[in-house]
Amino acid sequence: MLRFEQLTSVCSSGEGKITVPDVDEAYLQIGEVAERTGVTQRTLRFYEEKGLLRPPSRMVGGFRLYSEQDVKRVEHIRRLQDLLGVALAEIKEMVEAEEVLRELRAQYRPDSAIDEKRRQLERAIDVVQGQYSIVKQKTEQMEEMKAQLKERLKTFDRWMKELNELETKEAVAPGLRPPK
Repeated sequence: MLRFEQLTSVCSSGEGKITVPDVDEAYLQIGEVAERTGVTQRTLRFYEEKGLLRPPSRMVGGFRLYSEQDVKRVEHIRRLQDLLGVALAEIKEMVEAEEVLRELRAQYRPDSAIDEKRRQLERAIDVVQGQYSIVKQKTEQMEEMKAQLKERLKTFDRWMKELNELETKEAVAPGLRPPK
């Protein structure tokens, strides 16, 4: 983990995409983030390409520098993938919706006009309803799959019972086959 003081000699804001990180924040290089989150460096770059992860700050040599917030976001993306099994595009929508909620919370001030508060709350409600809809749809799909698997297990159990009965009949009267 690098701190800003360590980066001041190697960072510059005047060369292409190189950005100067925030002064008070600690930064991790891509390998450290990959190790902490259990994803590959390629996955981190892929998340960046797909817009799931903001382009990180960079050192003069082009090395990516990730914040703790970036690490939390990667962990959140992984949890959503594992829990819901949804496509990255849907995860991107959910993560972006959560960011909108954070921004709305930050904008929501007690001294705001009532109409402005109402608009902010309506936007927040829309965002949460969208997230709820995605989770509900995936839950319904998983429940349907669960029912299908349960039915399949019942069929296999029935076949196993029939096979055991057939084996018992075969042991009692070898060579005799039950009528079809």
